[in-house]
Amino acid sequence: MHPYVPILVLLALATAFAVGSVIMSSMVGPRRANRAKLDAYECGIDPTPQPLGGGHFPIKYYVIAMLFILFDVEIIFLIPWAIHLDAMGLFGLIEMGLFVLTVFVAYAYAWRRGGLEWD
Repeated sequence: MHPYVPILVLLALATAFAVGSVIMSSMVGPRRANRAKLDAYECGIDPTPQPLGGGHFPIKYYVIAMLFILFDVEIIFLIPWAIHLDAMGLFGLIEMGLFVLTVFVAYAYAWRRGGLEWD
């Protein structure tokens, strides 16, 4: 248990800071609500009215979100590989080549289908 004490202390401090920040902001922060603060923020564009049950997002939104996740996961795997390339040798190089090839096929497919076009 002794090696885990610093981790538990750090976890307790982080939790106390997060909870304390939320409580203090609600107690000390200003409570002046106006129309601009209550409106939805859409990158400076006036929000469009939505139906009561919520609006439908275009499929393009989900395609772009999936592409973002795809390339984000690629970076998560590329950084440790780049750091430890010497230790992995030729095997690591071949495996990463296959991984990059797989991601490139997905990228080419998305590009060919028009998933990277902004309409």
